[in-house]
This record gives sequence, C-alpha cells and structure tokens, in this order.
Amino acid sequence: MSRAFVFPGQGAQAIGMGQALAAAYPAAQAVFDEVDDSLNEKLSALIWEGDIGELTLTRNAQPALMATSMAAMRALETEGVTIEAASHVAGHSLGEYSALAAAGALSVGDTAKLLRTRGQAMQDAVPVGEGAMAAILGLDLATVREVADAAAEGEVCQAANDNDPTQVVVSGAREAVERAAAIAKERGAKRAIMLPVSAPFHCALMQPAADVMAQALAEVTIKAPVVPVVANVRAEAVSDPDTIRALLVEQVTGAVRWRESVEYMGAEGVGEAWEIGAGKALSGMIRKINRDIACKAVGTPDDVKAAAESVG
Repeated sequence: MSRAFVFPGQGAQAIGMGQALAAAYPAAQAVFDEVDDSLNEKLSALIWEGDIGELTLTRNAQPALMATSMAAMRALETEGVTIEAASHVAGHSLGEYSALAAAGALSVGDTAKLLRTRGQAMQDAVPVGEGAMAAILGLDLATVREVADAAAEGEVCQAANDNDPTQVVVSGAREAVERAAAIAKERGAKRAIMLPVSAPFHCALMQPAADVMAQALAEVTIKAPVVPVVANVRAEAVSDPDTIRALLVEQVTGAVRWRESVEYMGAEGVGEAWEIGAGKALSGMIRKINRDIACKAVGTPDDVKAAAESVG
C-alpha cells in the first residue's frame, strides 16, 4: 500500500494557520521567511494576525496556503519523513503548485511569486460581481454538465470542479450560474449553494488570467518532480517539466478533476492520503470518493509527530 500527499486549495485559509508549526520547527519558520522575502512583504503577519477578509483575497490566500503546506512539509522532513515517503502528490487547484513545490519541481520562492501573480490575474480577469460559482450537491458530473449547458443561454457556464460523487461546482457569468442553480434543483439536486468567491474560477472567463500565467510560467525553472504529480486537468500523473508548465496554464480555465484524480491514485495502489497544510476539506472529499483510502490531516506540530511515528 502506498501513500499520497495531497495539498488543499482556496477556502482552507484561516488566521493563525502554520503559526504553531513555525514556532515548533525552524525549517517551517524558514518557509514563511522565504515567502515574505520573495513577495517583498510580511505575508506571514497577515496569515498569523491579520484580517480574514484580507487573507481571503485570492492574491493573498493562494501564496499563504502554499506557505502553510510547505511549512508542514519541512516539519515532516525535520521528523525524518521526506517527499519520497509518498508515491504520488496532488493538489486541489492552487494546491497543485504546493504539490509541485513539495516534489521539488518548483522552488518555494518561485511558487510564491507565481501564486501571487495567479491570484491577482484571476481577481482581475472578471470584474467583481459579474462572475459566480455554485456548488451543486447530489447530482453527478454528466448531469451537472447538462445543467450548465442548459443554463448558459449564450453566456459562459461550465462544470469547474468535480470534487466528489456528491458535489460538482459550476462557474461562469453570474446570471448563468444562478440559472444553473435553479435548473439543478429542478433536476433533483439536494442543494445548490452560491459560493462566496471573488471570481469565477476554472472556466473560460479566466482566459485573461491563463494568458498572464503562460507568460509567468515561461520565465520560471521547472524541474522533474521527485515523485509523480497527479495533474488537475488530466487526472493522471505527470513528470515532464514542459508538460507540467503547459498543464498549469490549462488549469486556469480547465476543470479540477479531483474525483478522477483520487480514483486514479486508488487504482495505482494508494491506500493512505496525508492532507498537508490547512484544513481537512480534501480528506472529506476523498472519503466520499474512495472509502478504502485512509485520510490523515497534517497541519499542526502534533499532527506532524503522529504522522512521522506512523511511518516508523
């Protein structure tokens, strides 16, 4: 049985995340220092004692969540658990960047800059209020795609995140997404929840952000990851740096195929998933996708010690 390290995406952010790790492990503190230096600002101060509204801004949340995940990775390394303890790494949306940094494909400093650029570009791509996202609960991906097509009426409306068998998120123009929520309920959805997001991620409206990321990624060194990275848009492992670069651009407008990514890892023999960083959202999804994969949150010093002991 092998193990996957998985890395959370936006929505997991919380004031104070990673602070105990930094206090307990100099190597974790060094990650926050490196991110602060690369961004030329004290992002760590915002993460640990700032305003949640400001932290939740996409341009801040993305590098902050990566920093917290990488701090947990460095703490694990201090306890003797290296990235090679995993057979695969994967991340949800921005978490894919954390996975790449953990697997040595990207430096922490470059990843912080890329995520600041990505977050700002996503924020800028669509004027606030014009786009929206909604979580559709209780319908499968094929049905949600039909719902999105019916709701579009000439506007953008797409299935953006296939999170688990019970939850698919649609993204696009606000009125189209609102229509999709209504149609989904008519089609038997248990609930359709408009999400509190600042932009419609992972749909065609993000093309301006994809163009910005194509330029930014072209200027960054990407190495072959030490362990395979399961890419969001392919739901399979990739290791070639040029492929990784292209898929990160595609990921901005493409769907996050998380359910299929977890199914792929299960089929590859993964029996355990460690959620590295903030929150436990991915563990909840994984349990709904494959009950045979045991989940473990690794976000505090106690979590790190317990995880390291379990490897022995």
